Amino acid sequence: MTIIPAYGRDYKSRKAAISDLEADKDFIIADYGNPYDTKPINLSQIKGEKMRSVTIRYNQLRRVTVYDV
Repeated sequence: MTIIPAYGRDYKSRKAAISDLEADKDFIIADYGNPYDTKPINLSQIKGEKMRSVTIRYNQLRRVTVYDV
């Protein structure tokens, strides 16, 4: 699943993006094939779905990192 920062947030570094994800802040699902595309999600919900990893887009959506749940 791919997620992007919610509520106008953006991150310049991988560390900042992961820090907010681990702080349980909301991100937006940006995954065309996902029925929940454009809906908010946080780390607690991701863990509840038993996903192994998520892809985070940051730095104006130009950079990508994978976070292993």
